[in-house]
Amino acid sequence: MRLYAVASRLDRIGMGLLRLGLVIVLLWIGGLKFAKYEADGIVPLVSQSPLMSFFYHHPAPEYRQYMNKEGDLNAAHRAWHESNGTYAFSYGLGTVIILIGLLIALHPVLPQLATVGSLLLICMACTTLSFLVTTPEAWVPALGDTTHGFPYLSGAGRLIVKDCIMLGAAVTTMADSAGQYLRRKYLLV
Repeated sequence: MRLYAVASRLDRIGMGLLRLGLVIVLLWIGGLKFAKYEADGIVPLVSQSPLMSFFYHHPAPEYRQYMNKEGDLNAAHRAWHESNGTYAFSYGLGTVIILIGLLIALHPVLPQLATVGSLLLICMACTTLSFLVTTPEAWVPALGDTTHGFPYLSGAGRLIVKDCIMLGAAVTTMADSAGQYLRRKYLLV
């Protein structure tokens, strides 16, 4: 019983670690959007999304012949990505992700802004999860093995599905920040 009593009092520490984890991941991933390999890597997701494909200049199937492996440098492929708007979009997305992380980090001083940051993260997570429906590369392709398609996630699909956790964390931090804001507001009245 003593262990349960101790564990039951860890909720504030857990909330702090959850929020810190979100901030670290958002700042890191947002920062990586300024690296060309990361920008190249999101092209299949963005180009096939009805919500985002308009950001790119070339139609969805065209990107397949210009994909670079991580760490590979192909000047012709980079030139195509430049003309596609790949890097400009990725820089903008990275800026938005970093801003969301910074808003969530403001919880101790401005919980009302942290609430907005978490709401934006909810929108971002839902958008990312929509890629499971719009991106064929999210599933193992039928190349001869019997394990392909749904429910067999590819590397891209495994990257996407983690946003289920981001979604839950964002709802939790949003509720906590909104509650903190309301407690402060009504305590001062």
